[in-house]
Amino acid sequence: EGTYAEQCDFLRVVQSLDIIHQEGGGGFEALDLPAASRHLDLYYAQCTLLDKTWVPWTIGRDQAVDAVEMMAIAVGTTVEGLAERPAFTCIVNTNSPLQLDVPMAEGLIAMAEHGQSITVTPFTLAGAMSPVTLAGALAQQHAEAMAGIALAQIVRPGCPVVYGGFTSNVDMKTGAPAFGTPEYVQAAQASGQLARRLGIPFRSSNVTAANSPDAQAAYESSMSLWGAITGQANLIKHAAGWMEGGLTASFEKLVIDAEMLQMMAACIEPFEVSEDTLALEAVREVGPSGHFFGTEHTLARYASAFYTPLLSNWDSYESWLERGGVDAEQRANQIWKQLLAEYAQPDVDPAVDEALAAYVARRKEQIRAPG
Repeated sequence: EGTYAEQCDFLRVVQSLDIIHQEGGGGFEALDLPAASRHLDLYYAQCTLLDKTWVPWTIGRDQAVDAVEMMAIAVGTTVEGLAERPAFTCIVNTNSPLQLDVPMAEGLIAMAEHGQSITVTPFTLAGAMSPVTLAGALAQQHAEAMAGIALAQIVRPGCPVVYGGFTSNVDMKTGAPAFGTPEYVQAAQASGQLARRLGIPFRSSNVTAANSPDAQAAYESSMSLWGAITGQANLIKHAAGWMEGGLTASFEKLVIDAEMLQMMAACIEPFEVSEDTLALEAVREVGPSGHFFGTEHTLARYASAFYTPLLSNWDSYESWLERGGVDAEQRANQIWKQLLAEYAQPDVDPAVDEALAAYVARRKEQIRAPG
């Protein structure tokens, strides 16, 4: 059961990982705080512990409006000013099949009224909440996404929107959600095409059904990320730390995913082909049967020639054993704790901090004494 202190530590590690550009909404619930007001504590932490944008909660109007009000305070503008320059995107899930429930609708309407970006994401699990065939599940996803997008445009024409693709399948033996499957990857690729047909950005995810940061978590997340990349996603939600189909979060998985994200980013970076990089002079210098370790060409570039891993260990088996035989999960545990120890909080104007704290206190009092 997650606590607020752990939630804040999760945010601090997210802040320390440059490959993560947007914090996704707390990672997990702070179950030691009252359910009706815990979103306020989270928003305060997001505003003060991060210099990145973050995802607000939208289960009802109040959560959405509180996010807008607090973000406006944090960036030093008015609510009206924030509408002119949207500061975050929220996630609105349809209640598949073919429903948008009242709390989500209220959150969507409030965010649209305030001009903030809305990522409409149907929760279409093939075989359960949508047809068992991938084509049928995607057709339903598309209809539900367009319905939510249309509602946002009715509320505020021109409201920025993102097409959310989250179609996967279930285990037909148990009904349990499955993620990182071949069907999930195909759905992500097709969802990207559907989003581009509408001319709007596409959101995908890095998801797994694994219960621990083990080999299953790694290969399912790798599949999910390739689905996002080949689907040309503009936003990867749940990009790091997601476990057990979204029911839990893991600090170790956060680091493992950051490694995969960095590697994926390096993979899609084009490499230079030029007279310098073809290195013909170095080839002539070394000649047959030589090596390139000591050439001028290598020495001038070795420090930045290749991707430097955050987590991976490239020692031989014997050297790895001599260093303690620490596996990837154990190394990830060490890394997140080191990042947390070295975390430096972004500068926050004392007046802004005071205004945020006052807003939280005022809203908590209103929630405790409704009406």
